[in-house]
Amino acid sequence: MNKQDLIAAVADQAGISKADAGKAVEAVFDGITSTLKSGGEVRLVGFGTFSVTKRKASTGRNPRTGEAMTIKASTQPKFKAGKGLKDAVN
Repeated sequence: MNKQDLIAAVADQAGISKADAGKAVEAVFDGITSTLKSGGEVRLVGFGTFSVTKRKASTGRNPRTGEAMTIKASTQPKFKAGKGLKDAVN
């Protein structure tokens, strides 16, 4: 399922136009993104939790040359599925 499929599914289930569903989906994505940017987390009970983790700098190897290189520290988004989602999938 891609973004357009998701918008179509939301529009169909909610009985709204695809334009309104598109705005709603974009608003949800924007809300999650802005919260994660500020270092917070988004908990959707029964679905899951979006959070941010920090990765330390590390040393890796260039796969082509085998040369050692440093990998910068970074902040990564993380999603942990909730019980309701796990039960629905299994």
